[in-house]
Amino acid sequence: MSTSTLVRGTFILTLGTFISKFLGLFYVIPFNELVKGEPGALALYQYGYLPYTIFLSIATAGVPLAVSKFISKYNALEEYEVGRKLFRSGLVLMSLTGILAFLIMYLFAPVFAEMVIESDEQKVSVEQVISVIRAVSFALIVIPVMSLIRGFFQGYQSMGPTAVSNVIEQIVRIVFLLAGVYVVLFVMEGSMTEAIGVATFAAFVGGVASLALLVFYFLKRKPYLDKTRDQGKNEMDISIKDMYKEIILYSIPFVLVGVANPLFQLVDTLTFNKAMVSIGLAAVTDLQLEILNFTTHKLVIIPVSLATAFAMTLIPVITSSFSKGNWSNLNRQIDQTFQILLFLTMPAAIGLSLLAEPAYTVFYGADQLGTEVLRTYAPVAILFAVYTVTAAMMQGINEQRWSVLSLLVGLLVKLALNIPLVQLMEVQGAVLSTSIGYVAAIVINLIVIRHFAAYKYRMVVKRTMLMLIFNVIMAVPVLVLYYGLGLVLDPESRLQAILILVVCGSVGAFVYAVLSMKSRLADRLFGDRITRLRNRFS
Repeated sequence: MSTSTLVRGTFILTLGTFISKFLGLFYVIPFNELVKGEPGALALYQYGYLPYTIFLSIATAGVPLAVSKFISKYNALEEYEVGRKLFRSGLVLMSLTGILAFLIMYLFAPVFAEMVIESDEQKVSVEQVISVIRAVSFALIVIPVMSLIRGFFQGYQSMGPTAVSNVIEQIVRIVFLLAGVYVVLFVMEGSMTEAIGVATFAAFVGGVASLALLVFYFLKRKPYLDKTRDQGKNEMDISIKDMYKEIILYSIPFVLVGVANPLFQLVDTLTFNKAMVSIGLAAVTDLQLEILNFTTHKLVIIPVSLATAFAMTLIPVITSSFSKGNWSNLNRQIDQTFQILLFLTMPAAIGLSLLAEPAYTVFYGADQLGTEVLRTYAPVAILFAVYTVTAAMMQGINEQRWSVLSLLVGLLVKLALNIPLVQLMEVQGAVLSTSIGYVAAIVINLIVIRHFAAYKYRMVVKRTMLMLIFNVIMAVPVLVLYYGLGLVLDPESRLQAILILVVCGSVGAFVYAVLSMKSRLADRLFGDRITRLRNRFS
């Protein structure tokens, strides 16, 4: 795949992922308003969703992304029938694992609930958590098959179906969620537990809509796919058993890497309440965990959408270059990925930290603790993004065993530090332990990439320093303007906070863009498109 194709594929996935994340972020404004009078509602929602996320990764067993890598590998050899054979058997496997995961999560919901509720003084009870976990578990029936079809298209380096189905899934889920919660609370006058149960069940409804769209895409493209297969070599006869041996080797690291962020959150879910109860803060632990794992996390994860798109695009691309032994092309792809990722993620994360108060107010209303957590948590998005992409690179060069090690090291660091840091700093301690854990994992990933891909970081370090300088310069007018507007506008008012965000964000983006264009950094990263844009405006 050429560099321009990499950028185009990444752009399509980035756009789809960003729209999906954007919708997933903004629905919390009306959702928060609907459940505002229900203490612990958002915490209950998160208690149900977190085990679902982990079970989803186990149910798919990393197969969708592993299938993407597998198909890309054999397509590069023009052995298209191998990938189609795997796809057919994979549909059966994903259906079975989805049903199995659903049954386990549904039946063992009481066990999971008792693991997170530490005290009767908490706002949320064990019975409420059981009900919500069971409601969300139904989504496991359809999501694995849907994810496999996405992996199939990505293996053909076709990113459109994944991007569009992501958006449709999110739209349907959000509409059902908001309408359902409104009906339960204000029409049927039901309980908060019933409303949150409907909200989590929306994942199943969104999954069905996305699956239907992907089936439509497949049926529409099947004649072309059949023609491509018939024109290939199709000389290799690989048994299903041998296929799954290869898939299992690919899939285990994909499981762990794909669930890395939820696992870090799980450490908080399992240990945060223990630490807070131990220092006599059981009454506020649900609310602080809600801020950490739901409200601020929703905002922090937005800059990471780029990394997610890069990871999806990068795996088949790097696998193809690695399989062909094209080392120079492989190093160019790694180099460009690092630079574009940091170029876009750093200003977004730093800007969110600088404007934490109006950003939090816009989505959740004024809250001092929420603002303080977001200010320190936002820069961690850079670590989330770098970890995701470096792990994808390691899988692309068949060094996935090291991604398992790096994740385990990161989790062990997080687990060892979380309770003492939470006891010392409360919720900010959890943010700090997450940061240290991710740094440990990233350092291992970078060392592995340097060794096995013969990749030198000299240019990336040089460009990163330049980007840091640009971000510092950008921060100066943003902060001056922010404090100036603070004299006449109230950042605790939602409408005025929106105005502050728009004005300061626009100025920051403009300054960063001008610096990037003047220095020709944007040209080096994005090629002729930027040059043509400059010529048009000049």
